[in-house]
Amino acid sequence: MRTELASDDPDVDSYRLLTAVVVPRPIAWVSTISAEGLVNLAPHSFYTVACAQPPIVSITSVGAKDTLRNVGETGEFVVSLAAVSMIAEVNDSSARFPPDQSEAAQLGIAMEPSSRVGPPRVAASPVAIECILHSTVELGDSTLILGTVKLLSIRDDVLVDGHPDYLLLDPLARLGKDEWALHAEVRSMRRPHRPEDIGR
Repeated sequence: MRTELASDDPDVDSYRLLTAVVVPRPIAWVSTISAEGLVNLAPHSFYTVACAQPPIVSITSVGAKDTLRNVGETGEFVVSLAAVSMIAEVNDSSARFPPDQSEAAQLGIAMEPSSRVGPPRVAASPVAIECILHSTVELGDSTLILGTVKLLSIRDDVLVDGHPDYLLLDPLARLGKDEWALHAEVRSMRRPHRPEDIGR
């Protein structure tokens, strides 16, 4: 048996269902600066890599949020990796602060200058991805924001043989409702390049 829920049924909350089944979702902890110079910091769980070369990441603003406005005004943003140790700060920064208040300042989250773009990065985050706006795409009630990656800043203590280590990064992930995924299990499996490689 299966429960089937049509997305065009007015009694079906597609957003609530999709965020429960498209899981786990990485968190883009996005910092931007308004035209007036105010720092905004907000988590976005609709986030992924959109292109390998040139390197482009995507975030989605559901509704017209401060992040979307600031990116439109300045053309820059930074994604700081949201680690498990920062879960309280990440969650608190999702509150709807007034546009004239900085979440980082109000919550006491230390920021530091970025290297290639104006918005600062979260000082305690193990990774920061500095981006310039590539383009935006309007999609119903949401806006897809595509950012060209200009610089990755990675703390040395999360690198193993020069490569970021997942267990050391210890990233947060969003699930459905008010749930978060922490300390995910890691398993390595060699990917087959050809059908003949399967099972070897």
